[in-house]
Amino acid sequence: MSKWFVLVMALLGAGAAQAQADYPSRPIRIIIPWPPGQATDLVGRVIAQRLAELLGQPVIADNRAGAGGTIGTDQAAKAAPDGYTVLAASSGPVTIAPLLQRVPYDAERQLTPVALSGRSPYLLVTAPSFPAANAREFVALLKANPGKYTFSSSGTGASAHLITEWFNINAGIQAVHVPFKGSAQAMTEVMNGQIAFTLETAAATLPHIKAGRLKTYGVSIAKGTALAPGIPSLASAANLPAFDAAAWIGIMLPAGTPKPIVDRLAAAMDKVMQSPEARERLNVVGIEVDYRPADEFGRYLAEQKARFADIIKRGNIKIE
Repeated sequence: MSKWFVLVMALLGAGAAQAQADYPSRPIRIIIPWPPGQATDLVGRVIAQRLAELLGQPVIADNRAGAGGTIGTDQAAKAAPDGYTVLAASSGPVTIAPLLQRVPYDAERQLTPVALSGRSPYLLVTAPSFPAANAREFVALLKANPGKYTFSSSGTGASAHLITEWFNINAGIQAVHVPFKGSAQAMTEVMNGQIAFTLETAAATLPHIKAGRLKTYGVSIAKGTALAPGIPSLASAANLPAFDAAAWIGIMLPAGTPKPIVDRLAAAMDKVMQSPEARERLNVVGIEVDYRPADEFGRYLAEQKARFADIIKRGNIKIE
């Protein structure tokens, strides 16, 4: 091996080490694989602002929407692993889509978890006139009438669809799925009594519950949520202790990003998630703060993959 080769490699190594030590030395891009105004977008922008303050460099939100979040997720997964492209990750394109369809990336191999920011709780809702006074009566009524009642979702394979299927499995309910193109129409059909029930996000349902257009029987997170005070968890109200479900949102990096850079970003995220202002802003957009650092986030992702794979198998769910 020539001494010149050794010298060049040493210089390259020194340069890489210096680049890691200086990180970040230029603006960071956070890819948000959803359109503006969607939950992941709102969370991503809160995080981008706080990271910019902490890291001393602009953190630019870059919406790359399309194909249920898979287009932007693919771009992030295949970006240079240098810490300057960050993904605002979420359960749909990272956990669920790869289980239901062919996607152009391997989330487990091509993405590195940095931090889980929070979870979006779902509420079981019906029209106000639905004939069940509480969650246990609701379950008893539907169990006694298999196949009679319908439930809506924002689309086959959407988080809302799978979370409702998981509720049905836990409760022993057989109900007919009616998918729509978006949660607004799915809830409208529940409000007008054409569809019996749905589980949708707290952010989407609470305004209608407060206005008396929907009735709720409980929330999907087992410990309940401060976002919906006074509303019990379905785990307790319906006596379904195994039912604990939500959509998650977090931060990931391309796999292969040097550990010092991952650690630097993780340390900044820790400060973001400890900030009362950031936590309040996440609550405002309907996210229950559930901060988990990289190792815990990685374990959570594995648990979520196993959970949703089981739901898909038991519900025989397929995207045609």
